[in-house]
Formats: sequence, C-alpha cells, structure tokens
Amino acid sequence: MNSIRRIAHLDMDAFFASVELLRYPELRGQAVVVGGRSAHQPVEQPDGSRRFSRLREYAGRGVITTSTYEARALGVFSGMGLMKSAQLAPEAILLPANFDAYRDYSRKFKAAVAGIAPLIEDRGIDEIYIDLGDIAEETKVLAERIKQAVFAATGLTCSIGISPNKLLAKICSDLEKPNGITILGMDDIPERIWPLPARKINGIGPKASATLARLGINTIGDLAATPAELLVRKFGQTTGVWLHQVAHGLDERPIVTESEPKSISRESTFERDLHARQDRAELSGLFTALCRRVADDLQRQGYVSRTIGIKLRFADFHTLTRDITVPIGLSDGDQIRKVAGECLKRVPLTQKIRLLGVRASGLVPAADAVLAPPAAQSELPF
Repeated sequence: MNSIRRIAHLDMDAFFASVELLRYPELRGQAVVVGGRSAHQPVEQPDGSRRFSRLREYAGRGVITTSTYEARALGVFSGMGLMKSAQLAPEAILLPANFDAYRDYSRKFKAAVAGIAPLIEDRGIDEIYIDLGDIAEETKVLAERIKQAVFAATGLTCSIGISPNKLLAKICSDLEKPNGITILGMDDIPERIWPLPARKINGIGPKASATLARLGINTIGDLAATPAELLVRKFGQTTGVWLHQVAHGLDERPIVTESEPKSISRESTFERDLHARQDRAELSGLFTALCRRVADDLQRQGYVSRTIGIKLRFADFHTLTRDITVPIGLSDGDQIRKVAGECLKRVPLTQKIRLLGVRASGLVPAADAVLAPPAAQSELPF
C-alpha cells in the first residue's frame, strides 16, 4: 500500500435531526426523533411558541429515520419502529421527515467540500470519502478548514476521519463524534483500532459477528491475531483473506469519483425476529419505509428502476431473494411497494423473519425513461 495516501471520510453528525434543529432551535439538547410520514407538524401557539408532538402520541407503522444523540442515549436509534421506541422514550419529540430539505443540505455540504478538495466519492446523502493526497496542507489544518466550510455553508457540524485508506478513515470518523477530527496512521492501529469491536469494520454484519464471537473473536485485535488459515477454513477463501487483511488495516480501494450505480437497496435487520401474521402491522410499516427510502435514493441520484426485488433472511439464517422486471421505470415509493409486494407473494412466509430488504436494479437515468403511472394500493402478505 502506498503509505503517503491520505483519505478522509466525512460523516455529517445526526444529519436529518440536525437539519430539523436548524428549523426548530428550541429543541437543541432534547431527545428528538425524526420519522413517520404521518407524524404531525409542529403547531404554532398563540404566544408564538410551538407545540411539538411526543413519541408517546404516535400511532402508526412508521419507523425512525434518525434521532439526536440525546435520544440515542435513551436507546432510540434509526430503523426502530416508532411505537416500540415510544416505550423507551415516550417524551421524546417526534418530527416528520423532510427529505427535500435533507437533499438540499446534502448538496450544500458536498459543494463546500468540493471547493477545497474536489476528489470526492459520494457514499450517500450524509457521507463522502475525500482524497487529500494532492493538497499541500498539514492534515489537521486541512480537516479544520473543510469542517469550517461545511459549517459556513450549512450551519451543521460533521466528523472527519483521516487515514491511509478508506477502511480506516470510515472507522475513524466515528471515534470522536460529534464534531470530531481523528487522524490515524498505520502505526496507531494496535492502540486505536484493535481494541474496538469487530463489528466496527464496515462489512462485518450481525451474522459474521456472531460467528466470530463463537470462535472467541470479539475485537479487531482478536481478529488480527487469528491465523488467516483458520479464517479461510471458517469463512471461505475470499472472505477469510479479506477478514485477515482488514483486521490489519489493509485496504487498497481507490476513491471513485464517478460511477454509474448498478443497483440501489435498503435493508433492515430487526432487533427481534418478526412473524408475518403476528407482527403484520410492524412488518408492513418497515416494508413501506424501506420502499420509500429506495425511492428517495433513486430520485436523489436521478434514476428510475425497471427491476424491483426483495431480500428475506429468516430466523434460521436462510436467505432468499425474489425480483420482478417491469416494462417502464419506477421511482415512486408506492409503485416500488406494489411491485415489491408482488415479490413477497411468491415467498412462503411460514418462518419468522430477521432481515428484510428492498432492491432497485436495471437503473436508467430518469431523463431518458418512460415513467410508470401512479400505483394503486395492493394487499400485502403482511
């Protein structure tokens, strides 16, 4: 690996919630949850103040889009059902999501960064990788300048991790949140990276974490100390070699400044396994939210999809996928939900479900596509 590489990962702090706090500064320091399209807007009071809905008042199938750090301290995180979250933080403020505003602020912060460091890999609405290798400026000073530019353009804070590669930069950006800067070299790995849980490595999910734990591998340091041969035997050649490399902080992936996405997907692993009948309302709400998030991603990136698919992982970890190709492009949440629902009907839902995902592929630029008419609602298996 080229030791002079200097890669940054910039992650906006509690992005959606922070945008909302710009509109409602009186909520700073409070537990605030964003989510549920049927959540009520704040109501202006005669004295000029605003009345905000509380999480305990919500009734519906919505899920949390994001939450402030104060809400997270109460155990309330993105992807959780709003009704369940109300049991943990009933007095938390509930705001409806405003994706038009989030997309606008996303464009603003990325433009601010590009004015300083133009080699950017877009990783989503609230995070980017930046190649800083060609900028002749001391690393800490440069990071501060980028953060100041983001704040000047948006009024929002971000956290930046800087290291020789993307793998370490992403881990670092999370170490000193919010509003942090973490700079890490390869010599810092034993002290700063190895004590962290193995799941902190992007790509090690719940299933792999559980398997590693059964082998007595709980931290990244444990993983680094495990012989590569054992990892290959347990996980296969490709994954085993990858686990060995990332545990030692090795990652050769370049910054990709331009790319055409092959697919866009969203998925959610549930805190408990859900049954298609007994947990129908919760599953239906989560499924709708995933479809709408895929639609939001498509619209933000300027694509429509001709193939919609689903992914299900059951309680026994068996995973299956189904997809349907349609003759015209889709980018509307209700349209995607209708087609994804048809995929669901092709699956025997007899086991409890631990993961649900929705995927849009066969992508076509929206400007070149014939769009589908509005979708009629259809009955889902859950």
